[in-house]
Amino acid sequence: MAPTAIDPVIVDVVQPKKDTLNLPAPSRKRFEKAGIDLSDGYPYRPAKPLYLQDVLKIRDYHREHVDPGARADPAKRALFSAAEKVVDLTAHIGTEIVGLQLKDLTDQQKDELGLLIAERSVVFFRDQDISPQQQKSLGEWYGEVEVHPQAPQVPGLPGVTVIWPELQASEVKANFRNPGGASRWHSDLVHERQPAGVTHLHNDIVPTLGGDTLWASGYSAYEKLSPDFRKFLDGKKAIYRSAHAYLDREDPTAGPKFQERVHPLVRVHPATGWKSLWVNRAMTVKIVGLDKAESDVILGYLNDVFEKNVDIQVRFKWTPRTSALWDNRITIHNASWDYEGSEPRHGTRVTALAEAPYFHHDAPTRREALGLAVEE
Repeated sequence: MAPTAIDPVIVDVVQPKKDTLNLPAPSRKRFEKAGIDLSDGYPYRPAKPLYLQDVLKIRDYHREHVDPGARADPAKRALFSAAEKVVDLTAHIGTEIVGLQLKDLTDQQKDELGLLIAERSVVFFRDQDISPQQQKSLGEWYGEVEVHPQAPQVPGLPGVTVIWPELQASEVKANFRNPGGASRWHSDLVHERQPAGVTHLHNDIVPTLGGDTLWASGYSAYEKLSPDFRKFLDGKKAIYRSAHAYLDREDPTAGPKFQERVHPLVRVHPATGWKSLWVNRAMTVKIVGLDKAESDVILGYLNDVFEKNVDIQVRFKWTPRTSALWDNRITIHNASWDYEGSEPRHGTRVTALAEAPYFHHDAPTRREALGLAVEE
């Protein structure tokens, strides 16, 4: 039997402080409707692990992962026929589905949604009436729900993380020059033994102006590279690190250290079979086998490919009660803080963990698989 999501032997922790921020009214209304107990305060703050040795034990085991998209109808008839509209937002990434409630999807529709996310990278649903419990249940369809060892959570619902920039700013001050938080290109949980697959972010309330989120396609970033450069990168591995740092129990005076894992630089998605570039500026540290100077130059260029090619990005304007579901295996994302905290923004996030990243030399690119023009 696999260990529980959070190893119960962790004893060296930093106790959380009591939060005193006011929960936005739409979020409170959603929680009260769902029967969430807020009497002990909000959000629930787990005690933060102090030592690296403790967090390395969390989910340090293999688990089988069968991607629901791999068993879906390629035509997605059940999902598309039930929707009022299916709108692709750009040529390469991003689709909005109109007229469906995520809480009401059938098992077949959930599988087909998984395939659509795998093909289009991120899928949006506006005007959703979904409780945090239903959000977690949907996440469990796509894999083991990640329970973060120190992120704020909805009380009584481990794995439903609170995304509240006002709360983050109360801990690390943000400003125009240093917005912090999610305002940088990244992909979630790359340091895990089996990193994140599908993430579902539901925003209860958003600014009337600003606060967009951007996603960039790993499929298309890989295809932007020359064939010879792709061959050089294929099979290479890199070191990926955690967002949070910890102390070394054996040498606590050495300063903060990050969790690190080695994964393929180019990976293959199990539902589509397509190759995707898998790097991000925030958490991909070094290419294995290269000198640091060599690695820095190459990673800098690869990150530029993601960040500077606007034709492989989608920028989404949120409205209240909107859900976004994206695949961390094939995307990076960036949340704009241009509203500078002038209006509230609050949401809940559920992330399903997927397979250990892998690579196949004979896997096609997205353009090859779809019969699109492939430039040499």
